[in-house]
Amino acid sequence: MKLNHIIQRLESDYPPSLAEDWDNPGLQTGHWEQDIHKIYVALDASDEVLEHCVDWKADLLLTHHPLLISGIKQINDRDLHGRKILKMAENHLSHFAMHTNYDVAKMGRLCSDYLKMTDLEILEITGTDTGLADGDKKQAIPVGIGTAGTLPECMTLRECCEYVKQAFSLNSVQVFGSLDSKVSRAALCPGSGKSLIPLALAKKADVYITGDVGHHDGLDAAEQGMAVIDAGHYGLEHVFIPQMEQYLKTVFPELEIGTEPIRAPFEVL
Repeated sequence: MKLNHIIQRLESDYPPSLAEDWDNPGLQTGHWEQDIHKIYVALDASDEVLEHCVDWKADLLLTHHPLLISGIKQINDRDLHGRKILKMAENHLSHFAMHTNYDVAKMGRLCSDYLKMTDLEILEITGTDTGLADGDKKQAIPVGIGTAGTLPECMTLRECCEYVKQAFSLNSVQVFGSLDSKVSRAALCPGSGKSLIPLALAKKADVYITGDVGHHDGLDAAEQGMAVIDAGHYGLEHVFIPQMEQYLKTVFPELEIGTEPIRAPFEVL
């Protein structure tokens, strides 16, 4: 199957128009007319992932995070990103990324489903999408990042930490707030979500579940009455891998799909 046909389907279901202005989803490297037989799915285009792609003889690496967010002026083997681009080119490996467009289209609700949250609403509205409602009448539907909603039952913050760990198969989380406090309403932002703390507070969340929360941000949120569970950037977003694997097997049954093992890219000692 030609790469451009695969991209057309991906961009139909996860429109790049949903991405944030600063983001860079799409084809990072490769030939649009390349024949694709094997797709490898990962969260990041790390050196280790590239080695796995080469060993598996993948034609396309599909990641959540783009290889390139800001510009690059030189492509050579003395630059981190340059080395990766050269390695991809030398091994005829294309790289396609779906980042904040995937976050808007799928990630927030996907993670909410892992936690069995109900009564969902968007945490940060970033734009609108055109859907069909009332027969053939088109209607602009708000879309955005993250969710707010109700946990399946009221629980202590300590219990909620264990619940998040179990749902996302995590060994640990960082928590700000009283472990004995009761929580039932949650806000959720997979990935890096400290900038949305004011919106989580505005949604009257008892607990905010996200990643990359700074020391002072967590303390300030807790002092305003909202606990914070920092499950890590990878900790929530790794669900991209199994979801995308299932999606690709459904829409491209003729292609071979491989996946990066679910493993945090760091150790807690």
